[in-house]
Amino acid sequence: MELPVIDLAPYLAIADAGNRGSESTKRVSGLTELCHEVSRLLKETGALLVKDPRCTAEDNDRFIDMMEKYFEKPAEFKRLQERPFLHYQVGVTPEGVEVPRSLVDKEMQEKLRAMPKEHQPLTPKGPDPKWRYMWRVGPRPSKTRFQELNSEPVIPEGFPEWKETMDSWGYKMISAIEAVAEMAAIGFGLPKDAFTSLMKQGPHLLAPTGSDLKRYGQEGTVFAGYHYDLNFLTIHGRSRFPGLNIWLRTGEKIEVKVPIGCLLIQTGKQIEWLTAGECTAGMHEVVVTKRTINAIKLASEQNRSLWRVSSTLFAHIASDAVLKPLGHFAESPLASKYPSICTGEFVEQELSVINLKGNKGES
Repeated sequence: MELPVIDLAPYLAIADAGNRGSESTKRVSGLTELCHEVSRLLKETGALLVKDPRCTAEDNDRFIDMMEKYFEKPAEFKRLQERPFLHYQVGVTPEGVEVPRSLVDKEMQEKLRAMPKEHQPLTPKGPDPKWRYMWRVGPRPSKTRFQELNSEPVIPEGFPEWKETMDSWGYKMISAIEAVAEMAAIGFGLPKDAFTSLMKQGPHLLAPTGSDLKRYGQEGTVFAGYHYDLNFLTIHGRSRFPGLNIWLRTGEKIEVKVPIGCLLIQTGKQIEWLTAGECTAGMHEVVVTKRTINAIKLASEQNRSLWRVSSTLFAHIASDAVLKPLGHFAESPLASKYPSICTGEFVEQELSVINLKGNKGES
C-alpha cells in the first residue's frame, strides 16, 4: 500500500482569501470531502503525505545540508550542546540515550510477539544509535508550570546560519501541521480551531536526527526502535536515505516512500487523547533496509554525506492546556480511557516511562 498525497493548496487558497473557516469551506466544491479524507486517513492509517506549496524541496535540502554538516562534527564538539538536566528537550541528545518503548514496555512486547511474523518490527539490541538535536519553534508562554519544557534554545558555535535555518524550516512545517489540524477538525465535525487553539504557545520541537551510516550502515540496524510519539502530530521532510516503517491500524507494516517536495505527518498520543481513540498514536521504526543500503552505495559513489538526517518536528498541545476528549468525542464509549490531564503532566509521565526524565521523548 502507498499513502495518497493530499495537496493543501486548495485549502490554503481559502486562508489567503481570509475565508479559512468551516462554514466557508463547506461552500467550496470538493473541500469538505478533502477534509473528510484527511480525518479518515489519520484515523485509519495514522499517517498522511501532504504537499504544501510553502514547504519546498529546496527548503528541506537547505536544512538537511546544515544538519549533515553539524552531525559530521566530532562527538566532543556536539556534546557541548547537551542539556540532560532539561530532559534533553533542547540541544543535542547523543546516540545511546533514547530508549525505544518496545525495549521497556512489557505490554507492548507481548503485543509484538502476537503479530504475524511479516509485520513484526525489528528488535533493538539496546538504546537507539542515533543523535538528535532539539530546537524550540514558536513563542513561549510568559507563565507556565513546565518551564523545562519551554527552555531557551542552544546554538552551536561556527554555524552563523543556524537560527535562521532552524526557525525558517520549523515555522514552515508548523504552518503545514496547523492546516492539517484545521482540516482534520472539520473532517471530524469539530470547530476548525478545535486543535489549533490548543497548540498556541505549545513547546513545539524541531528535532532532526542524525544516524551515522558509515558506522551503523548494516542491514537490520535499528536507529529508532518501534514506538509511538507522545506529542500531537509529527511532521517530517523527505530524508535522503529511506528506512522508515509505519504500522497501519490494521497491524500491517509498510515502508514509507515520501515523494520529493512532500511531507509526512503522523499521529501522536495527544491527538489520540483529544479524539478518545478515534485516532491512535501511529507506531513506527527507523531501520537500515535494502533500499537504505542502495542509497548508501549511491551516496558513496557521489561523495555525499553518509549521515541519515530526518527533518522531524514534534507539534505539541500547550503544556498548561488540558488534554481531554473534545466535542462529541467526550460521548465516546472509550472516553473514560482518556481522563482529563494537564498536557505538561502527561508529557512528563510519558518521558518517565521511557527513561527520559533526563532524556528526550519518543520518536
